[in-house]
This record gives sequence, C-alpha cells and structure tokens, in this order.
Amino acid sequence: MDMSAGNRKGLSLFALIMIGIGSIFGSGWLFGAGAAAQVAGPAALVAWVIGAVFIGMIAMSYAEVGSAYPIPGGMARYGHISHGPVLGFITGWAVWIAVASLIPIESIAATQYMASWNFGWAQGLVDPGSNQLTTAGMGVAMLLTVALWLTCYWSVQLLARANTFLTLIKFAIPVLAVIALIASGFHTSNFTSQGGFAPYGWPAVLTAVTTSGVVFAFNGFQAVVNLGGAAKNPGRAIPIALVGALSLGLVIYLALQTAFLGAVPPEQLAQAGGWQGVNFSSPFADLAKLLMLHWVVTMLQFGAFISPAGSNIANVASAAYMVKNLSETGFFPKKLAAVHPKYGTARPAMWLNLGFSFLLLLTVGHSWQALASVISAAMVISYLIGPIAVGVFRQTKPELPRPFRLPAAKILCPITFAFAACALYWSKWPDTGKVALLTLVSVPIAAIVLRRKGERNLRRQFAPAWWMVAFLLWMALLSALGSTDFGGRGTIPGGLDIALVALSAVAFYFWAVRAGVKAHQAGLPGPDPVIDGADTAPAADHEAIAPAGTVGTAPAPSVSPGDGRPKTSV
Repeated sequence: MDMSAGNRKGLSLFALIMIGIGSIFGSGWLFGAGAAAQVAGPAALVAWVIGAVFIGMIAMSYAEVGSAYPIPGGMARYGHISHGPVLGFITGWAVWIAVASLIPIESIAATQYMASWNFGWAQGLVDPGSNQLTTAGMGVAMLLTVALWLTCYWSVQLLARANTFLTLIKFAIPVLAVIALIASGFHTSNFTSQGGFAPYGWPAVLTAVTTSGVVFAFNGFQAVVNLGGAAKNPGRAIPIALVGALSLGLVIYLALQTAFLGAVPPEQLAQAGGWQGVNFSSPFADLAKLLMLHWVVTMLQFGAFISPAGSNIANVASAAYMVKNLSETGFFPKKLAAVHPKYGTARPAMWLNLGFSFLLLLTVGHSWQALASVISAAMVISYLIGPIAVGVFRQTKPELPRPFRLPAAKILCPITFAFAACALYWSKWPDTGKVALLTLVSVPIAAIVLRRKGERNLRRQFAPAWWMVAFLLWMALLSALGSTDFGGRGTIPGGLDIALVALSAVAFYFWAVRAGVKAHQAGLPGPDPVIDGADTAPAADHEAIAPAGTVGTAPAPSVSPGDGRPKTSV
C-alpha cells in the first residue's frame, strides 16, 4: 500500500497472480456454494460458469485499459480519462463503494463461521432462525474489522509480504475440504432428485449469478487491475494474472459446488423439502459437522479467519487507492489523499473506509448473504466503464500504446456491456433500485463541488455523464416493472424483460462511447497521462479552475509511450 512513486514498480508477475487468487478466495468460497445451491439447486454449477465468463469479459476490457494506463487504483480513474471529471467521479464513486464494501463483509464471514464453535457465547453470535448476526455478532464483526484495520494501519507492508503464504493456505483449505466431502460419501442422486437439475427454473440460475456471491467471489480480479500498475511489467503482467487467477478460481469453485451438492445427505435434503430448505449459517462447517468430519470443521474454522484476512490485505489497499484517486481529482477533500511519510499508508482514506464499513454493518450487513447481494449489484455498476473506455480510446487515442489489445473489441465491448446490464437486472428488485440510488447520490455531490470551485457551465461538464444517469434510472424502472422471477411487479413478462435489458444496453453503450468522443473533442478529460506525459500534481491542490472547463482534472502518474512494455494478446 506504499503509494509513493518510487515504490510503484516492484510487484512480480507471480506476486500479482497471488494477489488475484488471494482476493478471489476470500469469503466467497465459504458461503457461495451453499447460497447458490439454495437459490438454483444443482444448476448452481451453471451459474458459476456464467459468472466466470461474465467476469472474464469484463476483466479483459480492463486488461486493455489497465495495461495502457498502469495506475494504482486505476478503476476509479478510467472514467475521468475517457469522459471527463463528472463521469469520472460517478464511476469512481461506484468503484469505491464496491471495493470499500468488501472490508466489512469479510469480518461478517469470519463471525458467522465462529458460530460453529462449540462455545455457548460463539453459538449466540448468529440467530439460528434467520441466520443473521445477533447484537453480539455485530459487535464481534466490528471488533474484527477494527483489528484488521489497525494491523494494516501500522504494518501493511508486513501483511503484504505474508500474502503469498496466506494465499497458499487459503488455496489448500478448500481443496482439502473438497476431497474430504467427496470421500465421505458422494450422492449423485442429489443432482436430479427434488425437482431435477434446475428445480427452480433457469431464471433462478441467472439470479444466483449476482445474489448468491458468484460475481462477488470472482470480483477479486479488481485487485489485479487496481494494483497491477505497481507491477514490474504491467502490460504483460495484468492480462496474464487475470487469466490465471480467474481460470484457477473457476476450477476450485466448481469443485466446491460439486462437493457441496453431492455431500448433503439425501434424507437431509428430503427433510428440508428441497434445496431452498438447506439453510446453513456456516455452509461447509455445518455440513462437515453433519457428516462427523471434525478435523474438517476445525480446518474450516481456521480458514474462516485466514481467507477473509488475506483478502482484506488487497481490499484495504484498493479501497485506500480509490479514495486517494477521488481526492486527486478534486471531488473528495485533498487531505484524504495524504500519505504517511514513514508507513506509506493513506491513513485519512483508511479512516473514511472504516467509517463506511461501520455504516454498512449497522444497516444492511446483518448476514453475509444480505450484504453480498447488495455488493454484487454495486460491483456490476463499477464494471460498466471498462468496455466503454475501450470503445472511446479506440476512436480518440489510436496512437495510445496498448501492451494488450482486446481482440474483436467492436463486437465484444457492446456484448460485455449488455451482459453487465443483464447481471444488474438479475440482482433483483429492490437491490437494483437501492444500488442505483446509492450511485446517483454522487451526481448532486459533483454539482456542489463544481459550483464551489467556480464552475459556471455545469451543462457542459455534465454532458458526457447523462448517459450513466439515464441508464441507472432506466435499469431501476425495468427492474421494478419486470418479471416476478427477478423481484419485479410482472408488468413486463419474463423473456421480454431480459431481451429489453440487453437491446437497450447496446443502445446505451453507443450513446456512452459517443459521449466520450465528444468529451475529448471538448477537451474535458484534460491532458493524457501517457500520450501527453501529463504532470502528476493532483488538481485538488489548486483552487483555480483549469481553462476550458477542465475542472478537477488530475492526470494519472505519467507513463512514457516508449517505456518498452511488450504487447500481448489472448
């Protein structure tokens, strides 16, 4: 988390892959298989494949942008570079919410697994009826959040050095759990009994992608993009690390899901009335207890601390980068970007993230499942700018050095954006509405900040961002009126709703790309950090408004066009 310029080029390819794998194997593997099975039954296996394909498409668009602009915390800045300050703040705000939300959910995961301990006080942390944290459980989750935060506050470099070791442990535990569960007795009948392979229909499979932690689990790819700018060779390291981490993640998550589905005793499944009734507060630990695998229970209880703690190393670092980047563009107070001269940590940013973590814990964070569904929807919104930025830069910056080029970008980028829109719709109403509203809070904040800085032509500043505002409102409307399978009122029948989401998303994609092209013609994004070798001084340090309405333009750390980064492709 050392943010000084001199320490931005030290990560090896292996270390970056370990960061990606470590982030992917957070609390998602502890809960994802159980939650997905409860929503979709055995067809949850298909949900993991869909989720991996979706995240892979998103990740590859970010691989092109991230390797061209190797900026630590870059996902909070790409909207600024493509469309100017207002859209940059809206997308940066969405990315910050998505990344910062990961900090408390890991503490919630550890607390829920503590309830499987054989102590009375531990068993009282989770309500057995609702599987939600009790008041005592909320207190423990807060203590765990603070404990990890304090450790990162003073010695994040020590934790970063230990990340590879932690990742290897986190990788070994789920593998051993899969072997033990399958060896204990694998019931193939579970995959066809109780309603068949897809007992709740294929809409439930799509819902499982976003509400059951599938997108949440694979979201670890963000750590590769956000921290990949610190790699020794970002152009080569970022795409390879993304492919490697996501591929290995899919294999392990499919194995975990298969083991969970096959290990549930058939009589337990029948007694529960099907997969929707199989409701474990600590899925793998509770299942291992049921099967009398006590050593597996102990191992999982240990892993419930190692996995979230290891993931939060990257989460705390990435969330601080998000705040720092938003501060440098002038929309957050510049004091939040201050880096401690000795420890190299953005402590004011960390304080803000801690406060936000507590807010989530007290409002929606009463269980891992409840918070994961909201976070997943927020993550999808944070993905939107990736394929759009590729489309904009291909038209406006043909001379931009691209160490990695997304093949067939003209076809894949609109499809990827449409896929993201569908994933947001699958998040189900009212979560789609809640996350859209939370994102749109940034719009009036942007207007207030621009006014305070003396900007008079707000219409010009907001022109490149209206497509995002309209898109979020449109998605909320479709979600509210859509199929009851996705939480809507049923005004728009099933099948037609998804077709409408996908087709309208393609139209929004081309609107967004056109808006970005016009923003560049108007000079709103400001000097390019690569092509122009822009100054790295943050705009938040200046009181005056830049000419031609380039308010809050904070160029990213400059990267020379001739830096020798090799070009790669997949």
